[in-house]
Amino acid sequence: MSAPATPAAQRLAAVRERIAAAARAAGRDPASVALLAVSKTWPADDVRTLVALGQTAFGENRAQELTTKAAELADLPIEWHFVGQLQRNKAAAVARTGAVVHSVDRLPLARALSRAGEETGRPVGVFLQVDLGGAAGELAERGGADPADLPALADAVAALPCVRLRGLMAVAPRGEEPGPAFARLAALAERLRADHPEAAEVSAGMSGDLEEAIAAGATLVRVGTALFGSRPLASPRVTPVTGAPPRSPEEV
Repeated sequence: MSAPATPAAQRLAAVRERIAAAARAAGRDPASVALLAVSKTWPADDVRTLVALGQTAFGENRAQELTTKAAELADLPIEWHFVGQLQRNKAAAVARTGAVVHSVDRLPLARALSRAGEETGRPVGVFLQVDLGGAAGELAERGGADPADLPALADAVAALPCVRLRGLMAVAPRGEEPGPAFARLAALAERLRADHPEAAEVSAGMSGDLEEAIAAGATLVRVGTALFGSRPLASPRVTPVTGAPPRSPEEV
């Protein structure tokens, strides 16, 4: 008789099944959607637990936390991603971890990452973050380029010597149904691929709206709460998440 699954294993299995079900409902191969576990604020031991269960892609939103965890977990085959707002003076530190950066919304940041990539001898994978609208103040908090500026920004970023443009990233606006926002993102992604076929990925969807994001074509979903529980500052992290929790802004 096998031992019962641990809470971490149960949460991971539940998220993977949600992803697979959403992909099938959209007529897509579940393998076309990758899971990024957003481990920000959680200890390295929690990351190690999920790696042992087969999860290898993890996201952080602060440069210091990313570099600390990357060093502590250097013995594991982790693919790191940076999903928060990034200052240019932290670009080199993030690039040294090999992380993919999801939040490039301006050319000076892309140039800083390219310089960092040249120094490390390793190109930096980047997503262009696009603003899908929302209440006043969200742009300042979350970042994102104006959709009208995307074509010129994509051309400039793609021309840099040591970054690799992977696609678009976005967050659905708070207080709105996510479906229409993700539909706008899908249209922007289609136009980007027409000019830059290599930029085929779409990073969108979190614990509360991953189904809508996958229906709109997301190839990577960023999930924190449904895997780890509520953030420590918000509530105790003891209850496994089953089903779709309320949308949370905390995963970016």
